[in-house]
Amino acid sequence: MGYSVWYDLFLFLLLFALFGYVFATVRITNLRKVYFLFHFFMMLWPLCQFATDVTRDSQLQLLYVTLSFVSLSMLGSGWLLLTIFLTGNAGLLGRTRLILLSVPAVIAAAGVAANPVHLFVRPLEGGYIHRAYGPWFWVMIVILLSYFFASLSFLFRSMYSSKTLLTIKKQVRITLWGIFVLAAFACADLVLNVFLAKWLPIIPGLTSVGIFISALFFAYVIKRYNMFDLVSIAQEDVINTIPYGILVLDENESIIEVNKTLRVSIDLKAGDVFDMERFLDSVRVDGSSGEFLDNYTRRENKSAQIEIIIERDILRHFILQASPIVDSYYMHIGRILTFQDVSQERFLVKEMNLQNKILQERNHSLNQIRNELSEANKKLEEMALTDSLTNCFNRRYLAQQLSHEVITNLQYRTPFSLILFDIDFFKSINDRYGHVIGDEVLYHTAQTVKQSIRGTDILARYGGEEFMVYLPHTERFLAEQLAERVRSSVEDSHLLVEHEIEPISITISMGILSIETFDLVTDYVPNDPEEYLTGLFAAVDKALYQAKQNGRNRIEFADYESVS
Repeated sequence: MGYSVWYDLFLFLLLFALFGYVFATVRITNLRKVYFLFHFFMMLWPLCQFATDVTRDSQLQLLYVTLSFVSLSMLGSGWLLLTIFLTGNAGLLGRTRLILLSVPAVIAAAGVAANPVHLFVRPLEGGYIHRAYGPWFWVMIVILLSYFFASLSFLFRSMYSSKTLLTIKKQVRITLWGIFVLAAFACADLVLNVFLAKWLPIIPGLTSVGIFISALFFAYVIKRYNMFDLVSIAQEDVINTIPYGILVLDENESIIEVNKTLRVSIDLKAGDVFDMERFLDSVRVDGSSGEFLDNYTRRENKSAQIEIIIERDILRHFILQASPIVDSYYMHIGRILTFQDVSQERFLVKEMNLQNKILQERNHSLNQIRNELSEANKKLEEMALTDSLTNCFNRRYLAQQLSHEVITNLQYRTPFSLILFDIDFFKSINDRYGHVIGDEVLYHTAQTVKQSIRGTDILARYGGEEFMVYLPHTERFLAEQLAERVRSSVEDSHLLVEHEIEPISITISMGILSIETFDLVTDYVPNDPEEYLTGLFAAVDKALYQAKQNGRNRIEFADYESVS
């Protein structure tokens, strides 16, 4: 066994290390899940290639060859799915389209796995280290090429669209390089090791090297542009239409977003760490920066402002205002820095001291602008925590609340409950009445539930037609009563639809998880609250699934021991 067979194992280990690095340093989003699925299929190829080369059992060789090409078949759909999310087209993916997108890859993988009458691959020299490919191999190649060109179509349309944000265009450009590198190495592998295999010696690891280099491109895009934590398009629309510079920072002072107005005056970009002291040293400050920096570094939940002067092509004066972003517990989770360009006002103050009345009117105008900015900041915070369709809280807010409350409940042995419910046959409603009516059903259901729960309960849209209710200080018996009240209220309510004779009847299926006994969790506080919450969500989701399996429009309880 030569040294060349170790190339694929080495590349697999590098890909696994890269996988672990990305997993440990970014937050969970739908895009992250797609990327990890994509990365998983990339890792399988070099691992299975290595395993094929080191084993002498022909059946095991066939197994590893099959796994490697199944992963390659699925890589095409993962490739296209990642491209769709990266270019901001995830809204186009409904359940039906997602299934249709993966059907060709599944068909290709099924043919590879079945290998009927050696249509995919047959052994040479008594094993599969040297092998000949059949017609199904070329079917799989055609399917992969189709995914490749579909991905290119999305990427090029995004890159040349005037509606695409500059940050996304930069991400797309680097991603294109990664895709072309992978395609180039895979094509070289196909030409040299398949077409010309009779005349040239086998060159191992070409596709594996291409996969690894393309993975480096993707990892660079992820970390350089913070693509898993981008501000939502709705928020970007708001801050990009305000005629004053806005800089959004997270709790670690990393730049989350820079609006278009600010990028014209200051060279800042998403992903960089913003150092306020160094920034003030790079500009002229009108007055003392000590008090401003003192208020800024203390992270108190109040605004601070200072006037700065930036000298580029022309001299410009800005009022820099730092406002905190806090959660419902008034914990500091970030900042919004606003840069109000007051150059014209300062020029008038200097040149027209006698026109006090005009200056007073301008100062009044500035106060109005500050109020508008303050309202815009509030709107940004509200948008970040609520679901725009149903006007209830979103999943991010729910997880943020529970990460505090659940740990406190465990420490003080305070009972609490979770209800997870979804709308029965919601897809049928969408198919029959259309998505506009489907949205009305979601809103109507959310409002009905809001009226049925207590003021201390938290209703959040969990995803799609699924909602979750957090019931603090609530044991199983009371949770069941509240759940039944909610279920009955939804069943009794009907949604009138224009041009329809009969109103729409709505029912919901519900799963309940109650934590009320603490015998098994004495003095137990999980080291990873996020992992613990995931366990709670999985348990209540299982109960919801059971409710749907048992006939819908009913309530089922989760198993307590499965989360403790």
